[in-house]
Amino acid sequence: MRAIIAKRVDSGTPDTEEICDLAAAAGYDIVGEVTQTRKADPALQLGEGKANELAQKVELADVTTVIFDNRLGPYQTYNLGQLLPEGVEVIDRFTLILEIFGQRAQTRKAQLQVELAELRYELPRAEAKTSLAKRDEHPGFMGLGEYDESREQDIKDQISRIKDELERIEQTEEHRRERRRASGFDLVALAGYTNAGKSTLLRRLAEDLEIDENEQLHPDLDATAESEDRLFTTLGTTTRRAEVGPREILLTDTVGFISNLPHWLVESFKSTLDSVYRADLVLLVVDVSEPVEDIHEKLVTSHDTLYERNEAPIVTVLNKIDEVSEEELAEKRNALSALAPNPVAVSAADGTNVDALRDRIDRELPDWERERLVLPMTDETMSLVSWIHDNANVEDVTYGDDDVHVSFEARPAVVSRARSRASELETATAESA
Repeated sequence: MRAIIAKRVDSGTPDTEEICDLAAAAGYDIVGEVTQTRKADPALQLGEGKANELAQKVELADVTTVIFDNRLGPYQTYNLGQLLPEGVEVIDRFTLILEIFGQRAQTRKAQLQVELAELRYELPRAEAKTSLAKRDEHPGFMGLGEYDESREQDIKDQISRIKDELERIEQTEEHRRERRRASGFDLVALAGYTNAGKSTLLRRLAEDLEIDENEQLHPDLDATAESEDRLFTTLGTTTRRAEVGPREILLTDTVGFISNLPHWLVESFKSTLDSVYRADLVLLVVDVSEPVEDIHEKLVTSHDTLYERNEAPIVTVLNKIDEVSEEELAEKRNALSALAPNPVAVSAADGTNVDALRDRIDRELPDWERERLVLPMTDETMSLVSWIHDNANVEDVTYGDDDVHVSFEARPAVVSRARSRASELETATAESA
C-alpha cells in the first residue's frame, strides 16, 4: 500500500518521524510527505493551496492512501476526499492507530478493546451526522451519507455491552492475580512507550529460567515474548516467569504508550493497563538514546498515566545505554533527575547492568517474612512441606520422630497460608488422637 504523509502544525517545524513509523508498522510504503506550518483550515485542515499540492503529489505518485498526522473532522475528511483522485482513502492519525491495533489484536480482550476504541471514535461522528441532518433537513448533508438515528443508539448499546464483557474478563484476571500472589509470586509490570525495549528487557530478565517450549504452561504464562523493532509489537500482555534472588516473579509486558493519544483511546485500553495498576512493582522503561526533551515529555505523560491509579513503587529503567556515550548518559541522568531520581541504566540488548536491575527489583518488592513451623507427622504433612518448597525459600527442614520443623521465608500471603494449613493439621491430629 503506497501512502503519502500529511501534517500541519500551528508553529515550528512539522516532525513526521513518528507518523512514518506508525504507517510502516501498519504496512504502508511511504512515498512522499506534505507538511505545513499555519493555523488549521476548518474545511481542509491544510490551506487550500497546500491541499491542492497534496492532490497533485497523490496523482503523480499513484498512492492509495493519504495519512494525516492531525485529527480530521468528518467534513475535512469528506472535503479532502473530493479534492483527491477517486479511490484514494484519507485517514488520520487515530484511524491509523486503530488499524494497527486491529492487526495486532489476538486475544478476546484485545479484540474487545479495539472494537471499543473504534466505537468511541465513531460515536461523535454519528452524533454529528444526526444533529446536522436534523437541523438542515437534508439526510445527505455535505455528502456524509444517509443518517440513521438508530445508529447512534446502537453504538452506545455496543459500547455498554463491550464494557460489561471487559469487566467480567478483568474480574477473572484479578482472581488469577490473587492466586499468583497466594502461590508466592511477586507481580512486576513493564510500562513505557513503544520501541523503548520492554519486550527485549522481558526476555533478558527471564532468560536464566529454562522453559520447555512444549511444556503445558499455566494459561497466563507465555514461553516467549516477541521482540521486534516496530511499534505496537505488544498489544495485549505477555507474562513470563523469572527468578530474582530467592523470589519467583511474574513479569508482564504491557501495551506501549504512544504520544498524543486522545482520552477516549486511553480509556478503551484501561483494562490492559490494569496489569500495571495491580502490580507490586512497575518498571518504567525509556529509550535513553532519544533526545532528552523527548524523554522528559514521555516521563511526564507516563507518570500522569501511572500515578492515576497505581500504588506500587515505580523504578525508571534507562534502556539502550549501548547506543549512547558515558558522557551523554551522565548528562541525561542529571537532566532527568527530578523525574527519575534514582534510575537503573541498562542495555537489554547486550545485558549490561541487568544484574543490577535484578538487585533493584528484589529491594523494591515487598519484604518477605521469616517463619518456623512445627508440624505434626501425619500423612498430609509431606504435602504441606512440598507446597512450602514450591512457594517459599526454604532454609531448613528437620525431621523428628513425631514432628517436622520447617524454616523458610516468603511473601506474607504465603506465610499466612502455611500457618493456616499447619493449624488445620494440628486440629486434625488432635481430633484423631
